[in-house]
Amino acid sequence: MTIRTAGDFDRHYEQDMRILRKPQQAVLAVLAIIAILIAPRFNQSYWAPTLNQIAYTIIALQGLNILTGLAGQISLGQASFMLVGGYSSALMSTHWGLPIVLTIPLAALTTGTIGLIFGLPSLRVKGFYLAMATLAAQFIIPWATRNLWKPILGGTNGAIDVPSPEMFGIAWKEPMNFFIIAFAVLIITTILTNNITRTRLGRAFVAVRDNDLAAELLGVNLYGYKLRAFFIAAALAGVAGALKAHYQRGVGTEFGYGLQDSIFFLGMLVIGGMGTRLGPFLGAITIVLLDDVAIWMGELLAHVFPDQAAQLLTSFRPIFFGLVLILFLIFEPRGLAHRWGQFLAAWRLRPFAR
Repeated sequence: MTIRTAGDFDRHYEQDMRILRKPQQAVLAVLAIIAILIAPRFNQSYWAPTLNQIAYTIIALQGLNILTGLAGQISLGQASFMLVGGYSSALMSTHWGLPIVLTIPLAALTTGTIGLIFGLPSLRVKGFYLAMATLAAQFIIPWATRNLWKPILGGTNGAIDVPSPEMFGIAWKEPMNFFIIAFAVLIITTILTNNITRTRLGRAFVAVRDNDLAAELLGVNLYGYKLRAFFIAAALAGVAGALKAHYQRGVGTEFGYGLQDSIFFLGMLVIGGMGTRLGPFLGAITIVLLDDVAIWMGELLAHVFPDQAAQLLTSFRPIFFGLVLILFLIFEPRGLAHRWGQFLAAWRLRPFAR
């Protein structure tokens, strides 16, 4: 006698913890990876640079998600930590001749150490005051790159050239080829960040976020875990910055590491879903693609209103981003990942989804 049940149910703990819960999901994941690697070949002029930008943006958001989404520590300096990672990897490649497979982890360690320094205020302040403390990194680090060690860091221009990566005797300077490196690093960081949420470290971050006093009473070392969150966030930002520097073959403040970028990262995390695994992916993909739409709409409006063309070309992008963020805060405050989770929950309970 066969017993039929409605919906999908877990029968043991390992199945509940599994990311790819069914064999068909593993097949779909493999097919998705193949499709992502093939996609840039159909329209190299657009998809290759766009997918590279999405890849290193997701990695930076994964770090910010650990710090803000899990540990509850607000940071407005993620873009500046990317700048540190970019400079670290560039200098190691230029002066030491190290390959990119070594400069990326070394840049992560260097940036993580810098992140510890700027994370020290979290031991005493939190909330709005912590945001102001991390904002200092967004001003101090770019200033240092422009005014200190000028022969090495580029001086007032604040920019240096970065050699294209070479591995196995191949120069990976083409955007389509470089995406293979960026995508491989993204897979590694995704596995690492997903596993963090399953460990004692991730549970301690959530406890600190929800109620730091209760967490301390339960034996969680607040200072230690807050500093670990800052280290992980800065290290992942360093990885993203290293990838961005090698992809753009240059690093400096003129390549986009300002306060606006740090604010954009927070906005992406809110739109994608703060504290969720899919949040960095959905936020980065949505905003990067909408950013291209905003540029196209700005150019279109500039042709329609030629007298305001200069203002539209420079101001429409942040206005469009702010409008999208406001709409998400009003209608979808928990982000796209929450909506996707609701869809999956309804699917598992089919045909009694309601």
